[in-house]
Amino acid sequence: MSQPNWFTEAHPGSGSSIGYRVERLLHAEKTPFQTIEIYQTTDWGNLMVIDGCIMLTSRDNFLYHEMMTHPALFTHARAKRVVIIGGGDCGTLREVLKHEEVEHAAQVEIDERVTRLAEQYFPELCASNADPRAELLFIDGIKYMAECEPDSLDLIIVDSTDPVGPAEGLFNAAFYASCHKALRQGGILVQQSESPLAHLELIKSMRAAMRTAGFQALRTLPFPQPCYPTGWWSCTMARKGADLAGFRERGAASKQFATRYYNADTHKAALAQPEFMREALVD
Repeated sequence: MSQPNWFTEAHPGSGSSIGYRVERLLHAEKTPFQTIEIYQTTDWGNLMVIDGCIMLTSRDNFLYHEMMTHPALFTHARAKRVVIIGGGDCGTLREVLKHEEVEHAAQVEIDERVTRLAEQYFPELCASNADPRAELLFIDGIKYMAECEPDSLDLIIVDSTDPVGPAEGLFNAAFYASCHKALRQGGILVQQSESPLAHLELIKSMRAAMRTAGFQALRTLPFPQPCYPTGWWSCTMARKGADLAGFRERGAASKQFATRYYNADTHKAALAQPEFMREALVD
């Protein structure tokens, strides 16, 4: 391209869009599940797009991956067995395996091509793929959870795309019931829950479905994410047989690994609900 162009994702639901100046298209393919594109941007590193929706950039993915993992892992007393549903770019897996107490982490991604392209264009996210504690499975996550052994897991992270297409079945009470059954007492489910500014009704319906599945303690944590609609995102934690009132603050403050966003103070800040969320998410 002789002149820089822009990739723009319009979000009609919020009347907004997000765009990145791109230098060139690095790769594009249609898999049996979705269409994947990789762009090189001028300022944000590489950009992954799935079915026209921005998934991640090299520059800001750490915000999402760290908040999807460390709050839950520092809330659980000692999470040994972890399952990630989705997460094909492997950034969530990398963050999980920074915790020494984790003995096994299975990443269950339906589309292997997401992982193979991440290995090529986002290799830093795949740095832990060869860790002996990691298991990469390219199968249907809904079926995997339905068949999972009861009381066998400490943490389930649902790192999915938006609730359409392959991910649609990850946002209902039947799926959450499978997760609840698979978790041990005190186990935690964490799921990306879209933008509090644009998708508050979805968050409310997710939380209601989690309660229907048997989860009693719920917390929705907002955090910045520039590449997603409104620039503000969230994850929702649900716990089996225990509360979510606190976390291992001393452990988070003295963690022995590097992060770029997460620390004990950002964790505390995420637990402080803005007024509009507090009013909307009263259970």
